[in-house]
Amino acid sequence: MKIAIIGSGGVGGYFGARLAGSGQDVTFVARGAHLEALQKNGLKVLSALGDLHLPEVKATKDTTVIGPVDVVMIAVKLWGTEEAAQSAKPLIGPNTVAVSFQNGVVAVDTLLPILGKEHVMGGVANIAALIEAPGVIRHNGNMANLFFGELDGKPSPRSQALLVACKIANIQAELVTDINGAIWEKFVRLVTLSALTSLTRMPVGPIRSDPDTRVLMQQVMEEVVAIGKARGVKFDTGIIAEQMARVDGYPATMVASMCGDLRRGNRLELPWLSGTVAKLGEELGIPTPANHFVYAALKLYANGRPADAQV
Repeated sequence: MKIAIIGSGGVGGYFGARLAGSGQDVTFVARGAHLEALQKNGLKVLSALGDLHLPEVKATKDTTVIGPVDVVMIAVKLWGTEEAAQSAKPLIGPNTVAVSFQNGVVAVDTLLPILGKEHVMGGVANIAALIEAPGVIRHNGNMANLFFGELDGKPSPRSQALLVACKIANIQAELVTDINGAIWEKFVRLVTLSALTSLTRMPVGPIRSDPDTRVLMQQVMEEVVAIGKARGVKFDTGIIAEQMARVDGYPATMVASMCGDLRRGNRLELPWLSGTVAKLGEELGIPTPANHFVYAALKLYANGRPADAQV
């Protein structure tokens, strides 16, 4: 299978490396120092599930030199979705599918008008990983799985082929019939963890143990579920209890990637997380005070650490 990875950071770098290491024809699309390291030294993955060093990988910043592929895996930050979709155009052949493994609930809607519905599939990536150094991906914890499926919920040869490729690479992967529901289920958890770990600058352990921050965490979560239901998402009856139980099972030291970006002074996905919940709440007439608060509290850091920051 010929695969192009647009966004070769934690998510794209990790899963792309596993696929390449299993014999798939993978090309990484990257830029800057990370691209230079990939071209010169290959790609290293440091993981409790097994380290991996690929001394040579295909890597470029120019998608026009790759040619049509079977699968485009898009794993860029949400603000780069439109640019990623435009750069994917030269990779699209008659049977090519582009799968968004990004955060949030708006990525697929951004891809559709640019690439066409027949070339888009939805996806969910559950992993804590980042670029530790150029050419080096650090996977934290043991969670590393993919969910994906056609937008119409029907099985297809291309989704089955991607599933087989993942299995060969020892990637935990699953085809789902309701990929929109799976994306929203992750969104519930992602918004909550991003909000609380970034707001408090603390890992999940102390947050879930303190009664006040735990209440705030559940309030953020309940608002996301309310918005999803209003948008037609069919959540399980016990979605809140289920998601809180999952949070209780995470390592106490876990933080959301947005907290890491905040700590490093990077741009935040805040507008696409709590910001989207607050915006949809206004459009739908559903109160979202907790997410409004999170968005307002972190808004001045959304484009990176401001010069006036006191920390």
